[in-house]
Amino acid sequence: MNKFKILSVAFLATVTLSHAQDISEAKKEIDAEKFQNAKTTLKSIIKSDPDKGLAYFLLGNVYLTQKVADSAKISYENGVKAKDEAHFNYIGLGQIDLNANNTAAAKTKFELAIKEMGRRDFEEFVYVAKAYMNADKPDFKAAISTLKRVNEKYTQEPLVLLAFGDAYYGDKNQNEAYSAYRNAFQADNSLIRAKMQLGVLLKGAKAYTEAVKAFNDVIATNPNYGPLYRELAETYYYWAVNVPSRNDEYMKEALSYYEKYMGLTDYSLASRMRHADFLIVARDYKALEIEANKMKEIDNVNPRILRYLGYSAYFNNNVDVAIKALQDYTSSASNNVMSLDYLYLGLSNIKKATMGADVTVAEPILFNKGIELVKKAYDMENAVANDLSEAGKDLYEKKMYKEAAAIFEIATSYKESKNYLLDNFYLGNSLYFDNTKSGAVKDTIALNKADIAFGNVIEASPATQDVYVYRARTNSLLGNDELMIKYYQQYIDIVTKKGAEELAKPAVKTKLIEAYNTMAAGYANTDKVKAIEFFNKTLAMDPENGYAKQSLNTLK
Repeated sequence: MNKFKILSVAFLATVTLSHAQDISEAKKEIDAEKFQNAKTTLKSIIKSDPDKGLAYFLLGNVYLTQKVADSAKISYENGVKAKDEAHFNYIGLGQIDLNANNTAAAKTKFELAIKEMGRRDFEEFVYVAKAYMNADKPDFKAAISTLKRVNEKYTQEPLVLLAFGDAYYGDKNQNEAYSAYRNAFQADNSLIRAKMQLGVLLKGAKAYTEAVKAFNDVIATNPNYGPLYRELAETYYYWAVNVPSRNDEYMKEALSYYEKYMGLTDYSLASRMRHADFLIVARDYKALEIEANKMKEIDNVNPRILRYLGYSAYFNNNVDVAIKALQDYTSSASNNVMSLDYLYLGLSNIKKATMGADVTVAEPILFNKGIELVKKAYDMENAVANDLSEAGKDLYEKKMYKEAAAIFEIATSYKESKNYLLDNFYLGNSLYFDNTKSGAVKDTIALNKADIAFGNVIEASPATQDVYVYRARTNSLLGNDELMIKYYQQYIDIVTKKGAEELAKPAVKTKLIEAYNTMAAGYANTDKVKAIEFFNKTLAMDPENGYAKQSLNTLK
């Protein structure tokens, strides 16, 4: 019997050590963002010993990271019933409360977890801080306050320092974040994430060259740590956005590094969705369509796949596929519908209504439906105006000016848009040219909108010389000779001030002749001396100008 007892104790010790090693392995897999591997490890621990509360908690955290809140909640609720370390699961349930905007309930659960911790423990504080940081609406100050409750004896623990770094970084305190990350890595040089985060600080400061060097320095010693490649992908993406002249080069690097990240983590559905999200911001819609169809093979009923199919199909001109996918996605109240979903559904309808080489007029019902959906997207989030320029310009180049104007009118409603100036210019031109088409009936309301749009351009960029010509033309159509003369004169003043080189340009010369002739015609009935003066300016530039010669003969 004594021998049996000794063997039993030895066996239990071995099992306990094995589970501790498995938990440690799961934590490493979570840190390395190998979430599918981590789930397999944690489920194996739970299956062999259902009383390991920490395993349920970590599994729930993985589910929350993958946006599977229902599975996370089930895991935490089962974990609360475990015999060992069950209290950690109150932290997970607390984060779910935070996501539901129930801060009071979350704090109650956090305190339940902290109450159960031992005097030498500190991890509970770290996980509570992470819950505040990882919530749908992060509260970094609450995370910092939580970490400051750690016993002074353990404040230099690497994981505490790492959490402090994340909290300070989220709270935009770069100096404290740098100090915490540096100290964390110095305390434990196997803590790769702390070293990586020093590069993240550089990325956030737009020091992209230095950030890439920092990440590559870490890769030189740890080439298989996947998150480094994700950070490199994001760095090159932001670099591409901030340096348009090298956009294609840097975006290619970004996509290459994200593929490397995927290869070092996993190709689960959740990871593929993260990849798809990155492909959207990188605007690689060919790759997105391929990824969406692979996800469809894995899980044909996951609604988010419809979003990816819809977006990629729109940009790849498969408008029927786009309309079907996005209609199905937006029609379900259970889906997390975003402004972009309505935007691309609307633009898909507009594209279908205006497709075809010989199309000169949009199919009205489909086009109007598309415009209403775009307006719905705009009402949800004004910033979608940034994504309207391309669609508007496409219609403008097809000479579908009325339809282009409908899009640019929405786009210019958002004054913070990065395309605000150019969209106003296109709006004014669209309305102007629509009124000069053969057989067009003058639309005074539309022309006044054009005048306002050109005025917005002038206000934002007074040196944009051609806008004065278009504003003058618009007022000429409106029959307002006084304003027509004013804007042509402003054009003349701008180009004359630039000197002889500018005046010698053929396009400028043509517009000057237009300005002189039209201004002269405007003065003809009120000030013949002025009219003659401007017609003579035309003849000084173009002695054979028939309109000026004939008009002068008439005036004399």
